[in-house]
Amino acid sequence: MNDKNILLGITGGISAYKSLELIRLLKERGYSVRVVMTKHAQAFITPLSFQAISGNPVHTELMDETIDHGMRHIELAQWAEIIIIAPASTNVIAKIASGICDDLLTTVCLASPAKLFIIPSMNKAMWENTATKKNVEKLRVRNIEFIGPESGLQACGDDGFGRMTEPAEIVSRLHHNTEDNYFWNNKKIIITTGATQAPIDPVRFITNKSSGKMGYALAEAAYLLGAQVTVISGETSVNQPSCHCFIKAKTASEMQKAVENKIETQDIFICVAAVSDYTVANVSAQKIKRGRQSLMLELIPTSDILATICAKPKKPFCVGFAAETENVLENAKQKRLKKGADLIVVNDVSQPDIGFESDDNAVSIISENEIINLEKNTKQKIAQQLLKIISNQYQLQKRITA
Repeated sequence: MNDKNILLGITGGISAYKSLELIRLLKERGYSVRVVMTKHAQAFITPLSFQAISGNPVHTELMDETIDHGMRHIELAQWAEIIIIAPASTNVIAKIASGICDDLLTTVCLASPAKLFIIPSMNKAMWENTATKKNVEKLRVRNIEFIGPESGLQACGDDGFGRMTEPAEIVSRLHHNTEDNYFWNNKKIIITTGATQAPIDPVRFITNKSSGKMGYALAEAAYLLGAQVTVISGETSVNQPSCHCFIKAKTASEMQKAVENKIETQDIFICVAAVSDYTVANVSAQKIKRGRQSLMLELIPTSDILATICAKPKKPFCVGFAAETENVLENAKQKRLKKGADLIVVNDVSQPDIGFESDDNAVSIISENEIINLEKNTKQKIAQQLLKIISNQYQLQKRITA
């Protein structure tokens, strides 16, 4: 960022204290910071604290008689080159999405041409609410950028998306956000995720341990960067992510059909799903009863979704995932060549702390010319790093083929 004047809006929430550290980090990098607090923010932390850290008076009232005409909102709107709302409550997101100006912060946001960054902080149920999702989408269409929220333990005791992004990460993302959002804005992307099922009879099936967490983290991160995200999901243990289109697919054949129906218009295909390699040849129409000495199932190979898409004459940029337990890198290299993928992301699922159902991951990204290792981190952080690598590789490929 070359802009030096940052207006920091603070709304009511327990994470308001983090904004003190955010101001310190911004000032270290040479930014001038002025603060606007809502009435509810002042219930959590005093304006004096922010005045001491920022070195500037804190603004709280829409009508300020201490300046000419009492129009503080116009003065701040013209001064700001960037506006950051951190933490941003569900309430302020809804107000800005609807054009409501009933306090100083919302009025400045509507009056200012400055770039606006929103850093959400709320309970996971509020973030996942349909009304919030619609408001976020309205704002993204207006090129308002979101950083976070992160997943983790919340003040109320719930665990999930809604935590305010840490100040150091906010500052880092601010520096890179313009470039990343320019690339991802309106990119059409399909992400498959979760576990498919291979039916045995009406009540039994063969499946795997995939939780869908990695795919959902990628979908959420891509959505917040401005991509047009379609999620095609098998069975998962997590709540549906933010996306433009969500399609449920129980079996490998259902997932392949859903992918093929949409793939022609896509820019990027990320195949995270743990798709069944085999399906049962003769599925029983009735429940198989107990009592047999043995039961033999004939398994036949399923169609390879990733390889099928990679073989198309006008294929999108294709990223596959590989879960390995031995010879991890060598197997991943062979998989990339065999399937024709642009990238393969591999992890060692024999490691319990980064395997199936874990909240963390550590992966290696295999391209034609290099291997990039991402050390153990949350799946949300890994997702953000992966999207950066995908954007770099995509753009490199386009330059080479241009």
